[in-house]
Amino acid sequence: MKLAYWMYAGPAHIGTLRVASSFKNVHAIMHAPLGDDYFNVMRSMLERERNFTPVTASIVDRHVLARGSQEKVVDNITRKDAEEHPDLIVLTPTCTSSILQEDLQNFVERASLEAKADVLLADVNHYRVNELQAADRTLDQIVRYYIEKARKKGELPTAKTEKPSVNIIGVSTLGFHNQHDCTELKRLMADLGIEVNAVIPEGASVHELKNLPRAWFNLVPYRELGLLTANYLEQEFSIPYVNITPMGVVETARCLRKIQQVINAQGASVDYEEYINNQTLYVSQAAWFSRSIDCQNLTGKKAVVFGDNTHAAAITKILAREMGIHVVWAGTYCKYDADWFREQVSEYCDEVIITDDHGAIGDAIARVEPSAIFGTQMERHVGKRLDIPCGVIAAPIHIQNFPIGYKPFMGYEGTNQIADLVYNSFTLGMEDHLLEIFGGHDTKEVITKGISADTDLAWTREAQAELNKIPGFVRGKVKRNTEKFARDRNFTEITVEVMYAAKESVGA
Repeated sequence: MKLAYWMYAGPAHIGTLRVASSFKNVHAIMHAPLGDDYFNVMRSMLERERNFTPVTASIVDRHVLARGSQEKVVDNITRKDAEEHPDLIVLTPTCTSSILQEDLQNFVERASLEAKADVLLADVNHYRVNELQAADRTLDQIVRYYIEKARKKGELPTAKTEKPSVNIIGVSTLGFHNQHDCTELKRLMADLGIEVNAVIPEGASVHELKNLPRAWFNLVPYRELGLLTANYLEQEFSIPYVNITPMGVVETARCLRKIQQVINAQGASVDYEEYINNQTLYVSQAAWFSRSIDCQNLTGKKAVVFGDNTHAAAITKILAREMGIHVVWAGTYCKYDADWFREQVSEYCDEVIITDDHGAIGDAIARVEPSAIFGTQMERHVGKRLDIPCGVIAAPIHIQNFPIGYKPFMGYEGTNQIADLVYNSFTLGMEDHLLEIFGGHDTKEVITKGISADTDLAWTREAQAELNKIPGFVRGKVKRNTEKFARDRNFTEITVEVMYAAKESVGA
């Protein structure tokens, strides 16, 4: 076990709470000690929503530890049932409740006798799965429960919709630009003449889940959430699914061609080639921009990419294939799905990194000194320390990545947003140099600490003054080279003389 002050993917119960709170009129109860109940604060702060159902914490305290928590949990379930009148109450265990080895399934069965709502225990192992895996499993569990419930009541429709239709699976609260992506996907489906049968879990009612089998196919835009549900619906009702993320010009076209193939196999007769061509040439500006002189200036520049599987893989392909940028390494923190990620990105980057250790990622960035970083909020912090610009492309993210304005990453409008993000993330060296020469904005102090915590080097005032004279677009590299030179020779202080010696050692 390792103590960490930053996690790329949270604990399992956060994934369960994200799915439960995405549905309409579903109430989640978390069995946890005081301090684990930060989900309400996090969601109310980040999501741009007027209304949402808060999560209730059934607190594990000293009284619970002394007497057991059965009565308290059951009381909380029945109380919320009476107060909120939800359709479903989901009880989620946490690491703490797992340690106590309480029989929460028994609590749920007892509460079900009194509650009018359905009551479910989230069936996830909190020691083996993280937030993303738990979210996927919880959604699958809820869908299976209501499909079986409708089947037992004889209310399960099996006839397909008259026109081609789709279930969009995996849009949830606290996801990276999920709401904007969903709007863009709905527009995309409307342009193709495809009806949206359902979007789950975000904004859906559990009573609508019985209608999922009516769709012609399922679209799973995010690899992290929805694949288990799509696999279940395929096995149970032979509904095919498309899990090609429509991000970037090439992958969006590939996704649409796959959708065309899937619905034509079921009796439709559609041809999306003219639509793809028109959108690529005239709606998306990304294809034109990649051939412009501005984008040509980025050709061959070095970048690194890190994030969840979906976004890191998509951005790596866009940088390398569509914009001619050299991806030195691409990485993901989704270690449980590492084989898929390697298969997707290996031909587009020099190195693949699979880790959830943010310190290792910081050191990997410092090692290659890229011109830009594309990563999570943590890599943005790293970039600030190293004076390397960073475009945020995946969760975990800050409030600024929950924009009020329309900023999808998927579909053809998404290609424009990504092109802007990529271009604006690179610091144009000559511009920065000229700003410095003519008294521009760059008056900040030089950061003298490296990314690793084991640095013990000090810079003299004269050396710092000398470093400040170096143009900003190469200053960070000079600083890191000088520190490496000093550390290799066991110097504890960097003077002007050390700087010159380091310069001579590299032949500069």
